[in-house]
Amino acid sequence: MSRESGTTTRTTAPHPTSDVLVVGAGPTGLLLAGDLAEAGLDVTLLERRAPGISNLTRSLVVHARTLEQFDSRGLAGDVIATGHPVTSLQLFGDVRMDPTGLPTRYPYVLVTPQFEVERVLEERARKAGVTFAYGNEVTAVRQGADSVTATVRTTDGATGEYRASYLAGTDGVHSGVRRALGLPFPGKAVIRSVVLADVRLAEPPAEPLVAKADGDAFALVAGFGDGWFRVIAWHRHRQTDDRAPVDLAEVRELTRLAHGTDYGLQEARWMSRFHSDERQVPEYRVGRAFLAGDAAHVHSPAGGQGMNTGLQDAANLSWKLIAVLRGRATDELLDTYHAERHPVGRAVLRSSGALIRFALLQTRAQRAAAVLVGQVVKRLPPVTRRAVAQVSGIGIAYRRGRGDHPLTGRRAPDIRLADGSRLYEVLRGNRFVLITPAYETPELGGRDETRLAHGTWRGHRRTALLVRPDGYIAWATDTMDRAARADALAAALLRWTGPAEQQPTAAAPARG
Repeated sequence: MSRESGTTTRTTAPHPTSDVLVVGAGPTGLLLAGDLAEAGLDVTLLERRAPGISNLTRSLVVHARTLEQFDSRGLAGDVIATGHPVTSLQLFGDVRMDPTGLPTRYPYVLVTPQFEVERVLEERARKAGVTFAYGNEVTAVRQGADSVTATVRTTDGATGEYRASYLAGTDGVHSGVRRALGLPFPGKAVIRSVVLADVRLAEPPAEPLVAKADGDAFALVAGFGDGWFRVIAWHRHRQTDDRAPVDLAEVRELTRLAHGTDYGLQEARWMSRFHSDERQVPEYRVGRAFLAGDAAHVHSPAGGQGMNTGLQDAANLSWKLIAVLRGRATDELLDTYHAERHPVGRAVLRSSGALIRFALLQTRAQRAAAVLVGQVVKRLPPVTRRAVAQVSGIGIAYRRGRGDHPLTGRRAPDIRLADGSRLYEVLRGNRFVLITPAYETPELGGRDETRLAHGTWRGHRRTALLVRPDGYIAWATDTMDRAARADALAAALLRWTGPAEQQPTAAAPARG
C-alpha cells in the first residue's frame, strides 16, 4: 500500500468501508468523487485501469454550463487554461453555432482534450483525500438494508470486496456496475468505423472548428490551440472492425474527401477507430446504486455533449448524496436524481442523433433540402438561440411541481450580489444560497454559512430565491405578504437544507 498526495493506491481489496464507492475514474467519476471528498465524506474510487494508463477518448469540447459547474468549484480557470475558447462553430454546410449571445460568463465552447479535464479533476480529488484503488474491475454488486458491496477482480486475478453506504457507477459504456445490477442498455449503433486522430496540419483551416460532409464522407477538424488538431472522420462505404488499425493515409484521404483538402496533414500522436451507439438505461437508480455518464447513456459525438452531460450528472448527484449522508435530507431526495437527469439524457440522445443524421444525408436531393432548412433556420433567431442554449447546457431546466414559482427548476445565472460577490463564487463549498431583497432579514434557523449562505440583490428586485448547490433554483417567491413569505421560506429551508440547528438552551439561574 502506498500513499502519495494524500491518496491511497490499492491493488487488493481487504473489505474497506466508505461512505461512497465511485467506480470509474473518468471525468464523471472524478468530479463526483472530488465533490464528496471535499464535503468530508470517505470516498473510494475504483478503476479497472492500472495507474498511469491514459484514458484516451473522443471528447474534445467543454460547454458553457459545464464551465459554470467548474466555476462553482473554483476550477474554471484551471480548465480554461488547458484549451482554446471558440466563439463560432461552422457545422455542416451553412449551419453555424454561435454561443456568444448566451447569458453566461462563458459565452463560447472550450476546445480541450478530455485527458486535460481529467488531469484537473484528478488533482482536485487527490487533494480532497479520495482513495484511488487501481486495477480493480467490478464483477458483482450486492445490496443490503444500509450498505452496498462491490466484488472486484484485480489485475493479478485476485478477488475482494469494497463496501459503502452508496455506490455510483461511472465506468463508461462497458460498465461493469450496470451489468452487475442487471440493467438493460437498449439502443443501437448509429455510426460505425469512425476514425479519430490527433494530428498536426501544415495549412490549418481558417475556422477553429469545421465540420463538412459530401454525402458519403464527413470530417470534423478542431484545433486545440497548441498546434495539434483533432480529426474525426468517416466514410459510408468503408466500414470495418473497431480493432482495424488506422494510418495517416486513411485520415488524410477521408479529410480530403469531406473538405476538399487534407490541410497538409502531417504527424499523428494518437489514432483510433470506434463506433457510436445511442443507448440509455431505463433507471439511473437501483436501491443504493446509481449510474452516471456513459454508464447511463451514450450517443453520437455530434454536438460534443457526451462528457458534458456526464459531468452535469455528477453535479446533480453529489450534493444529494452529501445531504443524505449528513442527515440533512431523507433518502427520497436521491430519487430526484433519476427524475431530473434521465429526461436530460433522453433529450441529448435525440439532439445528437438528429445532428449526426443531418450530416449523413445520402442523396443529392436530401442534401439540397438540408441546405434549404439551414437557410430557413438561420432566419429564425429564436430557434437558433434555443438550440444553442440546449447544446451548451444553459437552457436545461428541471421540471417544477404544481404551484411552484416559474423560476423553480431553472438554472440560476451568475448573479452579482450587493456585496460585490458572484453567485457561483458563493456556491463553492457545496452549500445553498438564499438571495433576498436588501430590506429583508430572513430567519435562517441557525443554519451556518457552511450549509446556507445568504446574499441580497444589488437592485430592487423583490423575488426571494433559494439556489441549490448545483446552481439550479430550488424555490422562489414574489409574494409581498410577510407572514406568507416567511412561512414559505421556512418550509423551503426545511425541505431542501434540513432541520434548523438546535439553539443552545440558556442556563437556569442559580437558586439561593
